[in-house]
Amino acid sequence: MFPRMFSPFPLAPGRRVTGLFLLCAGVNAQAAGFLEDASAKIEARNVYFNRDFRDGYSSSSQGASKREEWAQGFILNVQSGYTQGPVGVGVDALGMFGFKLDSSPADSNSGLLPSSGHDPRRSADQYAKMGLAAKVKVSNTVLKYGSMMPDVPLLKYNDGRLLPTLFHGAMLTSEELHDLKFTLARLDKYTARDSTDRQDIRVHCKNKRYACDTEADHFDLAGVDYRFNERFSAQYQVAKLENIYRQHFLGLVASQPLPVGSLSADMRLIKSDDIGNARAGEIDHRAFSGMLGYSLGGHKLSAGWQRMYGNSAMPYLDGSNPYLVNYAQVNDFAAAQERSWQVRYDYDFKALGVPGLTFFTRYINGDNIKVPGSSVEGKEWERDTEFKYQVQSGTFKDVSVRLRNSTYRSNYERWARDMDETRVIVSYNFSIF
Repeated sequence: MFPRMFSPFPLAPGRRVTGLFLLCAGVNAQAAGFLEDASAKIEARNVYFNRDFRDGYSSSSQGASKREEWAQGFILNVQSGYTQGPVGVGVDALGMFGFKLDSSPADSNSGLLPSSGHDPRRSADQYAKMGLAAKVKVSNTVLKYGSMMPDVPLLKYNDGRLLPTLFHGAMLTSEELHDLKFTLARLDKYTARDSTDRQDIRVHCKNKRYACDTEADHFDLAGVDYRFNERFSAQYQVAKLENIYRQHFLGLVASQPLPVGSLSADMRLIKSDDIGNARAGEIDHRAFSGMLGYSLGGHKLSAGWQRMYGNSAMPYLDGSNPYLVNYAQVNDFAAAQERSWQVRYDYDFKALGVPGLTFFTRYINGDNIKVPGSSVEGKEWERDTEFKYQVQSGTFKDVSVRLRNSTYRSNYERWARDMDETRVIVSYNFSIF
């Protein structure tokens, strides 16, 4: 008799095991990329922040005379690979935890820690925020939905304190064509750097340029990046914060080796106008900023120029950094009609046989500022200095220490307070798998 190929009766136990093994093997084959390409990294970040206001105002008129806090943060970043097949599926997870080490009610609100729920002058002892993002990949196109830290010209997440800002929504990136990248995004929420709550996306209100808490339903972005060759690339993006502003960006980046040293150039144009119901009021703004640099050995000398046109300051999202060459540690030099220039010097001590140690200093001067409610020409300047050392080997390999110091002064203290600032950041990045 020939063996029966199909049977209405249950399989024998041995055949059940064989069938189950084949099924699991198929699932494992699909999930191989999901697990094998996964990674998990942790950054332990210790931050001391001291901002000393030098304008002479008392706490009763302009707020505290100093902000000083010390905190420890941990940032967990887990990224899966993609399941195998024409459509790959994956998931990313971000977990962030902050702990107070030192703070007082008189010197709180530094941006390192959220305020305590029962007393806004006191910082919380600890806080945490988490985010998940599902992702789908087809060929070289990836769609993400959930929490993310976008880093594109018109939406650069802020990472200037203990924990970075999180944005929430959807983002698609496509690199199907060689040297050409397309980006599409719609975001509707964000979690501030010193907060645990998701909030509606809104325009930033630095120095009361725009009314605070001016919210929008969503923020849309589309852009294209093209690399002409290894020395020259271009970017264009357009973004819209619903019923508040529309913004266009054009950027060019170039480099050119010379017989002695090399040149670099970074040029950026941004145009902003109000749209729809204009919830933040009339917006009429154009910005040009550019930086030229010359490198030789461990030295780099750069010069920058930035000019604001129109009757408004540059608008950008709360929780983000404006993409301007003169955006610095304290100030953005993006007030209405402002013009500013920068001189910067960088040095890499690797040229002297000390790898891992770097230094930079810069000076930025701005004038021609249209000050709200005043006919006086606004002027301001900022000086920044930073030393950074990253351990190259041994037990403490990859531990980095940064010392940052800044001095800021202006002649319109009502809107921008004079300050001296010091930050000490100790960071350790390591992989779990």
